Amino acid sequence: MFTWLLNFVYLALVLAASPFLLWAAVTKGKYREGFAEKFLGRVPRRLETTSQHLWLHAVSVGEVNLLAPLIQELEQTYPGITFHITTTTKAGHELAKTKYAQHTVSYAPLDFSWAVNRAYQRIQPDAVLLAELELWPNLIRFADRHDAKIAVVNGRLSEKSHRGYSRIRFLVAPLLKKLDWIGAQDQTYADRFTDLGANPDQVEVTGSIKFDGITPDRQNAQTQSFRQLAGLAEKDIVWLAGSTQNGEEPVILEAFHAAQQQVPTLKLLLVPRHPHRFDEVAHYLEAQNIAFQRRSQLTAGSPCDSNILLIDSVGELSAWWGTADIAFVGGSLGNRGGQNMIEPSAYGAAVAVGPNTWNFKDVVERLRAAEALTVVRDGESLTTFVVKASLDTTWRQHQGERAKDVVLAQQGATSRTIEGLKPLLDPPKIVKFRTAA
Repeated sequence: MFTWLLNFVYLALVLAASPFLLWAAVTKGKYREGFAEKFLGRVPRRLETTSQHLWLHAVSVGEVNLLAPLIQELEQTYPGITFHITTTTKAGHELAKTKYAQHTVSYAPLDFSWAVNRAYQRIQPDAVLLAELELWPNLIRFADRHDAKIAVVNGRLSEKSHRGYSRIRFLVAPLLKKLDWIGAQDQTYADRFTDLGANPDQVEVTGSIKFDGITPDRQNAQTQSFRQLAGLAEKDIVWLAGSTQNGEEPVILEAFHAAQQQVPTLKLLLVPRHPHRFDEVAHYLEAQNIAFQRRSQLTAGSPCDSNILLIDSVGELSAWWGTADIAFVGGSLGNRGGQNMIEPSAYGAAVAVGPNTWNFKDVVERLRAAEALTVVRDGESLTTFVVKASLDTTWRQHQGERAKDVVLAQQGATSRTIEGLKPLLDPPKIVKFRTAA
């Protein structure tokens, strides 16, 4: 009864949202792909059944990226292990197909019972690992029906989500109790999980995997290749504004032009958060008669010769951060709650964020405690930060060094996660063939 009630609720929500979904599909190209995978669970079938097979679910780009160190260490710990990676968003799917081409990648089934059940039948996972948190009732409940363990890795539960789930604790608690293990990023998140009903014995603080798999080496081959592509010279001061959201680019461009009057060698690399905004930002720059070039139009033999480069690519931001002397991490001037500032910090850039960073509250607190992060509130304070970081080399380098030290001190979460998962994965199971639908 509960299962079909859920199906009814999901169908009602889809119908209610259908005008928006149709509009987004037509205007932004979203939600067009993977219909059979999402609505029918017709994901690629698992072909071999003699080694361990894990279903890794990552919602979008951020979660897809954090899977890299986890997959690498799992492969070292369990030779022969295989993975089926699912994502929810188009950008996440595109990145996963590129980043994990050797593994099976598909869209995740929506939480309709028939789609989830079919996906389990076809993937036949020994364990399901949910990156950060995905409390979909059927996805969690059906794991036991298909003899699969299920766990949350790199778990996070924001204060806002905790408040929301608390209102329906009678529904959330039974789901959390079905999870075999939860690896939480910090003690605050762990306490929120247990407060909502998770078994305290199944919750463990591992730290954040986002600190792992991040190189502090600016001399890595991809970053150096990007420096050449962007036409960056030793004398240039490089400011990268990454993961920017709607409404932030005008503020950034105003600050750039103001700062450039005092710092003629300043270069701006602009990286919108979402691929569907690449053209939108390009059109804005053109409308403002601002000279710029697009990364997609550059070649090795024809590098950028403009002071502004619009990086319209997916999955490259990590390496581009390594070119930056100064960094601004977007999604933090508006109401998005901020984006990941760990990578520019690891490279030792002087990093600034806006005032709204609740999605990375713990990271921000660590960086601010070490005086390794600057918080700006508007175009004027952003300009002041960029000018200071450009002209005061000693100040810029000291802030960057402190930021790098904070990141390096937090690494090791992946190893702790593997240790927490071992009771679920040891000993390796030999799986008998189950007929796929």
